[in-house]
Amino acid sequence: MNILITSAGRRVSLVEAFQKELTAVFPQGKVMTTDFNIKLSAACQVSDQSFQMPLVSDAGYFDRLLKVCLDNDIKLVIPTIDTELLLLAKKKKQFSDHGIKVIVASEEFVQMCRDKREIHVFFENHNVQIAKEYSKYDYKLPIFIKPKNGSRSIDTYTITKHEQLTKYHFKNDDLMFLKYLDHNEFDEYTCDLYYDKTHNLKCIVPRKRIEVRDGEVNKCVAEKGALVDYLKERLSFIDGAIGCLTAQFFKHKETNEIFGIEINARFGGGYPLSYFVGANYPKWLIQEYLQEEDITIEYFADWEENLLMLRYDKEVLVHDYKE
Repeated sequence: MNILITSAGRRVSLVEAFQKELTAVFPQGKVMTTDFNIKLSAACQVSDQSFQMPLVSDAGYFDRLLKVCLDNDIKLVIPTIDTELLLLAKKKKQFSDHGIKVIVASEEFVQMCRDKREIHVFFENHNVQIAKEYSKYDYKLPIFIKPKNGSRSIDTYTITKHEQLTKYHFKNDDLMFLKYLDHNEFDEYTCDLYYDKTHNLKCIVPRKRIEVRDGEVNKCVAEKGALVDYLKERLSFIDGAIGCLTAQFFKHKETNEIFGIEINARFGGGYPLSYFVGANYPKWLIQEYLQEEDITIEYFADWEENLLMLRYDKEVLVHDYKE
């Protein structure tokens, strides 16, 4: 009963969490990883075994990944980056035919998450308010510009003066002009949501973002409050959703007015805080998809509130390294 975490990069804490939970149930189980450069991936160094992979865009990526799974008794695959989700959602049945479960949402939901305009429609259909999108010919400053299919805060801009706008902003149809939600007025939250195999919401952990580095949260605190009941009421069921979803919201500091920003259908980089407060998503995935008995995951809200996570760089040393 081995688990594979793909595109593991620097997700050391996620690998270690799965190692701890897997060996508690299957002592001989191993957590393996893939990456484009396993020699320079910290997570690949701490995993039980790692495998070099081509880029997700490479035509041979899927065949290589399936071979790794078949050759190494992989029963559960955990993808971690946006660019591989749609491919794995489309190929999910081919893995399943070999007894391999890929924890990825349905193709339709993944496609929706990849398009910020489509996820805005999803939010509105679930009675979640969104930031207004302006026409590029009729907008009111300040605005926030982001690509409709971007990630890691790449190609985002806060525009407060007209002279900050360039031809690039107007000609690029992928860029959205959005009403700016001022961080002086709003707190930003990333919520780790767990959906069981019947697509029902079983846990909500809002993480208030204090500091972000390279698009990934660096300092955050787990907070219960208005967001928990708000999301439980509106997103208690999402057709096609399974495992961990990472959803971003802004909440007004005084009025508690909430705006939905985006959803990523995967573990987020800040998930370790949710694990440390007691939201044990790796354990639940193992119970639902690897253990033979039919296990029902009960709704879980008894996690530790007000736990602050401060991240720092830690060394992973590799002896006798050769390029």
